Amino acid sequence: MIVLLGGSGYVGQAFQAELQRRQLEWVSLSRASVDYTSPDVLTDYLRAVKPRFLINAAGYTGRPNVDACEVAKTECLAGNALLPGVIRQACETLGVPWGHVSSGCIYTGCRADGSGFRETDPANFSFRQNNCSFYSGCKALGEELLVDAQKCFVWRLRIPFDERDSSRNYISKLLRYSTLLEATNSLSQLTEFVAACVDCWTMQVPFGIYNLTNPGVVTTSEVVSMIQQTGLSAKEFRFFRDDAEFMQLAARAPRSNCVLDSGKALAAGIRMSTVHDALLRAMKNWVWE
Repeated sequence: MIVLLGGSGYVGQAFQAELQRRQLEWVSLSRASVDYTSPDVLTDYLRAVKPRFLINAAGYTGRPNVDACEVAKTECLAGNALLPGVIRQACETLGVPWGHVSSGCIYTGCRADGSGFRETDPANFSFRQNNCSFYSGCKALGEELLVDAQKCFVWRLRIPFDERDSSRNYISKLLRYSTLLEATNSLSQLTEFVAACVDCWTMQVPFGIYNLTNPGVVTTSEVVSMIQQTGLSAKEFRFFRDDAEFMQLAARAPRSNCVLDSGKALAAGIRMSTVHDALLRAMKNWVWE
């Protein structure tokens, strides 16, 4: 059996759908039924059910966006920085292999040569550089707790999207925001992301960190152009002049805009479609909420 933590969230629901599609035996564990934030409680539960694998999709992102984490710091710290350490302790005590959904938002920009950040590159958008949002800082701390973790995958998600309208969907956000920030980013098509995560386990690829983003990079204006070309929206999109105006008028915390290299996953046999193909497919098959 597979134990899924955070199954009710945006990413967790996608995991539920993928596990169901593959007809794998799994259970979505809620904090109301088992307080998995407690090392002893989680260890006792795992000892009783003896899972083959555990997936952690739990965390705190804030609503409507990461600006909320600047206020709800206790919840953000507990869900993103401390929880991975709790799960590591329980899983390593019992020898349970597991995977943790992390984030590419621990980076900003790209490498000095213009290429994407690799799994071996240290975070450059974290509390240690004092340049990040509270959310990104906590996600970076969470990864630090997993350095040298045994039988552990760290899956980096980056700006998820799919064809279903949702407040968490990157495409939906562009459609709803009155003004956009021009930026260059790596993205993760959500259905492909969770499939890649499960593939890591079923294909028995080496444990470790994986940037699970769709190959290629895209700018905000390129995505807007696709939205217009596919007829998804006819609205007039407006852009901030620069990052300074964005921070002055629309944000409380700095944002991560970055490029990740997905070559390690590809070399391990994990396949994801190119980011432009994935975006176009999502827009052509769009389902309004």
